[in-house]
Amino acid sequence: MNVTRTKLTGCIIIDPKVFGDDRGFFLENYHEDRYFDAGIKERFVQDNRSRSSKNVLRGLHFQKTKPQGKLVTVIDGEVFDVAVDLRPDSKTFGQYESVILTGENKLQFYVPPGFAHGFCVLSESADFQYKCTDYYDPSDESGLLWNDPVINIEWPLINPLLSEKDKLQPLLNEIEDKIKQGWQ
Repeated sequence: MNVTRTKLTGCIIIDPKVFGDDRGFFLENYHEDRYFDAGIKERFVQDNRSRSSKNVLRGLHFQKTKPQGKLVTVIDGEVFDVAVDLRPDSKTFGQYESVILTGENKLQFYVPPGFAHGFCVLSESADFQYKCTDYYDPSDESGLLWNDPVINIEWPLINPLLSEKDKLQPLLNEIEDKIKQGWQ
């Protein structure tokens, strides 16, 4: 596998080794020792899968006091995937990294604990799968507004389909003090 380090420390893009022939292909979605050597030290405890339609944007989500690291991949379709650094002492706080994940390119994106995460669907639909380093806790969930002008994500769509919750997420500057104080 090839590992690409991004400008956000801890966020990595993984290009797994794919073995293919005219019958199909095989790849390892996860191998603890290899991924540990690549920099993923956290243990995964939950796997999730979702399907979304074209122009759906999910995010930017995070858990306040029980942050989840996520190893994300697209099984079918194409998404624009985003991580926003929310680690209080990080030099890249408030900055984002993005990657196109597709069922064809089979790339994986590791988003460590301490980041907001979101994606939008570019294909007619997309099956999105991710491993998490902590359990989902709806009482601990929070988010950021997808088009926060301070973060300035260059989303490849103009009018996304959003949940009511995602339409009402706060701006980073509205919750920055809470983030930096550990939500106390």
